[in-house]
Amino acid sequence: MKFECSTDINVPIDKAVALFNDPLNFKEWQDGFISYEPISGIPRTKGAKSKITYINGRHKIELTETIEVMNLPKEMTAFYEHKHGSNTMTNRFTQLPGQKTRYTSGVGNIKSIGIIPKLMALLMPGMFKKQNQKWMDQFKAFAEKAS
Repeated sequence: MKFECSTDINVPIDKAVALFNDPLNFKEWQDGFISYEPISGIPRTKGAKSKITYINGRHKIELTETIEVMNLPKEMTAFYEHKHGSNTMTNRFTQLPGQKTRYTSGVGNIKSIGIIPKLMALLMPGMFKKQNQKWMDQFKAFAEKAS
C-alpha cells in the first residue's frame, strides 16, 4: 500500500522546515506524542536512529526511526519499525508563491505483522492515509499559529 497527502501552509518554506524538523515541536501536532530519544548517530541526520514514543488510548507505541535521506526542504525519508509493522515515509516541502509552502508526505512499503494489524490494513486501508492527513493538517495549524 502506498499513498501521498499534501497541505499548503501560509508560512515561508524555511520556517515550515525548521518547525517540522525540531522534535521538540512534535507534541504540538502529533497526537499522543510522548518522547523522541536518539539511539545512534547525530539526530535528524542521515543514518541516525531514534526511538519515538506515543500513547494511543491505553496503548504505548514505540517506533524506531532510521533516517535514510535528509535533504530538507527537498526530502526527508525515514524507515519506521514497530512490533506490529514497518513503513517508509517521505516528507517534502515546496516553496509556493506568496510566502506559502506545500508540505507533501508519502507513505510506502507498509508491512503489517500479526493477524490484527493485517486485518486492519485489509479492512480499513484508508485509516493510514486519514491519520497522516490529520497530522499534516495539525502541523499546518501549528506552523501558521507559530509564525
